[in-house]
Amino acid sequence: MLSTKTSEKRAAAVHKGSNTPDNVTIRPQRMGFEFDVRVPRYWVDNNYLISHTMNALSVLFPEGEQFFVDSVRAFRSQIQDPRLKDEVRGFIGQEAMHSLEHIAMNRHVRDQGMPVEAMEKDLKVLLDVVRLLPKRHQLAVTCALEHITAMMADMLLERDDVREDMDESMRPLWVWHAIEETEHKAVAYDVFLQAGGTYAERVVYQLVSTGVLGVVATWFTGRMMLNDRGNFSVRAAATGMWRMWGINGSFSSLIPAWLEYFKPGFHPWDKDNSDLIARFKEEIQQYIAPEYQNGNRRTLQ
Repeated sequence: MLSTKTSEKRAAAVHKGSNTPDNVTIRPQRMGFEFDVRVPRYWVDNNYLISHTMNALSVLFPEGEQFFVDSVRAFRSQIQDPRLKDEVRGFIGQEAMHSLEHIAMNRHVRDQGMPVEAMEKDLKVLLDVVRLLPKRHQLAVTCALEHITAMMADMLLERDDVREDMDESMRPLWVWHAIEETEHKAVAYDVFLQAGGTYAERVVYQLVSTGVLGVVATWFTGRMMLNDRGNFSVRAAATGMWRMWGINGSFSSLIPAWLEYFKPGFHPWDKDNSDLIARFKEEIQQYIAPEYQNGNRRTLQ
């Protein structure tokens, strides 16, 4: 279940407007995921380090995605392309749904004794500092981080081994999130182009954003491990580090895709992986809670 094959690249004709493929639609879908005692404490390959790392990433999403929404919304009035306007509406709605579903997951992590609320407060302070930047620079930060989430999404959908390491109680959340991150991976970037964003802005903020994200994710993971230090294992930590950063690790394998961002003519849809969307979107439908089967009851525009 939830498996696929690697897609190929296409040459994108980038212009100031929507560059999303015609076969991709960006519409929000509330899922209604629930997390209870059936979720193992170490839900990624029963590994202490990888599970805390993924939990830490989940904590970043609600505040982080609100920042993404705000940075894109600031340029809404400047968008001329009708299709891009519609995609911005879809982007905002999808990010709202991601926040709601990850809030549910984060509450589960909090109930396991993790300092989720304290970390969320610290993240908000950091993002409020970023909000002091000029609006287009904030949008450049969003483009940088959206590229990173799109890389992770593509990796998760392409690699059977990564998905299969996830417990079945958690896998649907991350697959669904990966689908929608792939659908809207170019929206912020296309708005950035529309707003007159420059190559220098986007590459500088990719370097800065990657560094800050690495520090914060490591900091949050460390805090969770400290709270769970009674179960610490050198072997599990070493195994987890290798699985993430060793040869063909889940994170180390992303380095070539990260470097693609620095090409002067780069566009997120240079790699057309829309076939992954089509495959997994059909399979994920079975996980929609009954009350959301016929659409969403909450969206943000």
